[in-house]
Amino acid sequence: MSHRKTPPPSRHPLFRRFALARVLGTVAVAFVLALAPANADTEALFAALKTAQSERDARAIEAEIWESWIDAAPTQEINALTREAMRKRGEYDFEGARLILNEVVSQAPGYAEGWNQRAFVLFLQEKYDAALSDLDRALALEPRHFGAMSGKARILMGQGRMRLGQQVLREAVALHPFLQERSLLIPLPDDTSSEPAGQPL
Repeated sequence: MSHRKTPPPSRHPLFRRFALARVLGTVAVAFVLALAPANADTEALFAALKTAQSERDARAIEAEIWESWIDAAPTQEINALTREAMRKRGEYDFEGARLILNEVVSQAPGYAEGWNQRAFVLFLQEKYDAALSDLDRALALEPRHFGAMSGKARILMGQGRMRLGQQVLREAVALHPFLQERSLLIPLPDDTSSEPAGQPL
């Protein structure tokens, strides 16, 4: 037997473990409840995008979805870095943007938009295979990322892989019928449908 005194209930190891479990359980529930409205909003936005009646309406919904993807950053720092990289890209400082996004994907590998934004920069730098790799990472994390899909389709078609590119583009247009890249849709030789999907231009 141990000669140490039994700690009072509030300091007993079992009590502390039980208390910690209750705290962690409360935090987990709060986390799920906090995410639920965001997930519900995202679902509503995708549903509205798919049934948008005009290009103008679709563009407004698309902008909200893009903001939700960017704001999915795990920290404010990652969010700020991503937006800074986007600013540099807009000023044609592609290498500066890429270096920032290297840090983003290193610190937050589970952040889909970090991979997508770096893929865009790599595309602009004509590093197409590297861009495809990043786009696949983005799509693994966010399978409905129509921006990543359209970028992937452009690269594949530019590489001569027309059928695969058209397949990816059709998947994107199924999510976003007013996607700008729908103008790149073409009928395939053995396509059973008379017209490619998507809204008329």
